[in-house]
Formats: sequence, C-alpha cells, structure tokens
Amino acid sequence: MPRRVIFFDIDGTLLNSGGAGQRAMEAAITFSLGIDLPFDGILTAGRTDRGIVREIFERHQVEDTQENRDQFRDGYLQCLPGSLNESPGLLLPGVESLLDELEASNHLLLSLLTGNYRAGANIKLRHYNLHTRFTAGGFGDDEPNRDDVARAALESVRNLVPGVRGADTMVIGDTPADIRCARAIGAVAVGVATGHYSLEELEKTEPDLLFEDFSRQDTSDRLLSAFEGRSAS
Repeated sequence: MPRRVIFFDIDGTLLNSGGAGQRAMEAAITFSLGIDLPFDGILTAGRTDRGIVREIFERHQVEDTQENRDQFRDGYLQCLPGSLNESPGLLLPGVESLLDELEASNHLLLSLLTGNYRAGANIKLRHYNLHTRFTAGGFGDDEPNRDDVARAALESVRNLVPGVRGADTMVIGDTPADIRCARAIGAVAVGVATGHYSLEELEKTEPDLLFEDFSRQDTSDRLLSAFEGRSAS
C-alpha cells in the first residue's frame, strides 16, 4: 500500500501545450461573451482556471454567475482538443522516464495538483498519453486560490492512503505558487524551471529541491531522498 504521495502540476511541469490552453480560453470567452483579447495583461502561470476567469470577468464587467462560469467552461472544453491538435506542444525533458521510475515504487501514489479544470486536465493528459499515470488530485474548478486546491488534493487521496499527512506528500511544480501551496499543506516543495520562471526566480522561494529539468538520471533518487530527509529531521 502506498505510504507517500507525489502531486504533480501539469502545465510547465509535465508538458508544454504550446499555448493551447490560453488560446482555447480566448476562443471560448470571445465566442460566448463577445470579449476580444481577454488575456491582455493577465498572468496565467501558477493560477487556477477559476481564478483566471474571475479576473477576466472583473476586468470586463461580466457578472460572475454560475451560468456565465459554466458557459465559459463548456466552451473552453469544446475548444481545447482542437487547440491542442493545432499547437506545437511537447512533453518536457525526462518526464516519461521519471514517471516510469516513480511508478515502480510500491510506496508512492502519483497524483495531481493543478489549476486546470478537472476535465481540462484530463483532455491535456490524454493528448500526451499521460492520462493513466495519476490518481485523484486537486483541480481548479471551484477554488481561485491554489493553496485551497492543495488542501483539496490532500483530502482527495486520504481514501487511497489512509492517514496520509501533508508531511507524507510532495508537490512538484514550475511556479512560486506551487512552492507556496506545498508549504500550505506541509509538503516537500520541489521546483522545476521548465515553465515561465527561471532557476534563479524559483530559488528565491526556497524550495526543498530545485531542478533545471527532469533529464538527470538521478532525478527520482533525489526526490525519494528528499522524503527520507524529511523523515530523518
């Protein structure tokens, strides 16, 4: 039975969609609400889909109702597969090998901690053939705050890993928000500079472990050692 959980972010950590998600959002909100250039000046990295949409609605004086949110989400999910097919995306260096090595451990559960809508996360993972790799997780459907997504992710795995604590988990992501939300649940915080933030920028957030990418052959060993270091301290 697994004793520990590793939560992975998706965009910028596992894969680079080539901007497919943002283009699908732009298409959906332009079509459904008639807003042009909705992402002008809006930061998306490390945020939840719910938080991004709330900011777009506020900026363009769109009423933040469940009906409008659902209309946008449904349009986005319809646009996303086509956007992925048209985008020059890729799996990031070393991801497949790392997942293979981690899956070989009987003591680990691989899960997700992402700002994507749950259905959007599944569409992206299926596109890159990663959809069978992860169990449970926290998603950006309802929570604008990534720390709350982390708390939901931890709760989601408790039926699978009875008694799991934040200290038994690890969060891997490419933004300062990933490091912060790891701290919010007491997890090991791991940064990887394969997204919008450089090694130097991520280093300022003081992660427990920091990678340029996952291409090093000892990546999985270093991750597991970080767990052991936590146990020994």
